[in-house]
Amino acid sequence: MNNLPSLDDLDIFLQVARRASFAAVAEARGMSAAFVSKRIRQLEADLGVRLLHRTTRRVTVSEEGERVYQWAQQMFDALQRMGDELDAGQREPAGQLRIASSLGLGRRLVAPALSELAARYPRLDIRLDVHDRLVDLATEGIDLDIRVGDTLAPNLIAKRLARNRRVLCASPDYLARRGTPKTLADLAGHDCLVIKERDHPFGLWHLQGPAGEESVRVTGALSSNHGEVVHQWCLDGHGIVLRSWWDVHDSLDDGRLVRVLEGYQQAADIWAVYTAPLAGSAKVRVAVEFFRQYFADRYQLPGD
Repeated sequence: MNNLPSLDDLDIFLQVARRASFAAVAEARGMSAAFVSKRIRQLEADLGVRLLHRTTRRVTVSEEGERVYQWAQQMFDALQRMGDELDAGQREPAGQLRIASSLGLGRRLVAPALSELAARYPRLDIRLDVHDRLVDLATEGIDLDIRVGDTLAPNLIAKRLARNRRVLCASPDYLARRGTPKTLADLAGHDCLVIKERDHPFGLWHLQGPAGEESVRVTGALSSNHGEVVHQWCLDGHGIVLRSWWDVHDSLDDGRLVRVLEGYQQAADIWAVYTAPLAGSAKVRVAVEFFRQYFADRYQLPGD
């Protein structure tokens, strides 16, 4: 080794290796691509090895670069654990906490919860990003994802925050005009309001019913990637929606919507999803426990 490498240069290298792009890392860090390239060249000079193979079309990690990547990742993980253990000894968690969620859940439930979390722990620097897609926690630097749905990748850790299910409902006006479906197959002849949200299949509803899991393909004139938009269309009498209890229970309680095919539902619990054990991060541990208590105090599925 020619010189001890800079920690910042190693961090830049890790990001370039993950994203296979100088431009993407430059944009994320607020630098020029030329500066990122310069730092990689300096790191290669310090280490005396070639870390990356560069062409006009792609960036790939060399064999030596793979070894450096593993060592650097272990080193940064150790530094993170050191910081987290020191944080755990403090009375108050601190630092940046990045949280992701879906559009509707993020606005309706997660954002109000974070308002209280920020007031309780003022040394946390909280950022909430809402998406209509699943996020990659590791590559996008997300500490915690609050999501709906029981399908989770094996490399992720999850803690259930609240039980939830999706139910079928429509407005009384729509049912007066079009009739009430009696069987799941009847939905194919109705206007259904379809949501494309995160990883949900578009236009294909899988539901648990009296005979076990059944599926039905539905169509309609209106669709959106935003659940709140579709909820409003349902209130306006445009069709039948499959929507989470947390979103529609107020409309069901006041009679603006009514359930149809009540024997069918779709499990869709609310989860806190993260990549490393909670013992290693005081801020994530505090946030998960806060969300668990927040939902326990304010949200309960009928029958629980």
